[in-house]
Amino acid sequence: MTTLEILKIAVAIATILTGAVSLFWPLRVKGFTGLDVSGGRGITEIRAVLGGVFIGLGAAVIYLRAPAAYMTLGITYLVIAVVRTISMFIDKSVERSNIISVITEVIFGVILIL
Repeated sequence: MTTLEILKIAVAIATILTGAVSLFWPLRVKGFTGLDVSGGRGITEIRAVLGGVFIGLGAAVIYLRAPAAYMTLGITYLVIAVVRTISMFIDKSVERSNIISVITEVIFGVILIL
């Protein structure tokens, strides 16, 4: 197994772990994402979208181990980074946590598409 393959699997595992935090501890995402929910509907949304989608994408990459699966997750991270960057300026939310997120998303995206 090459170093790049190990990095790709590590990114997929990090994706699953991010999803797991959102699934099992949805109220803890507020500290980093700024999302504040006041009721069950919002908590369900965090569990389903931030939890379920991230777990599903990461698990698919690990299960399939196909170039197209890595590429799909990589493109997803890069699109998130582009949208986040644009939104940071539109929404006037250029702050440390968003900058860290963009950097992480770009690094993950590049690793996965190589």
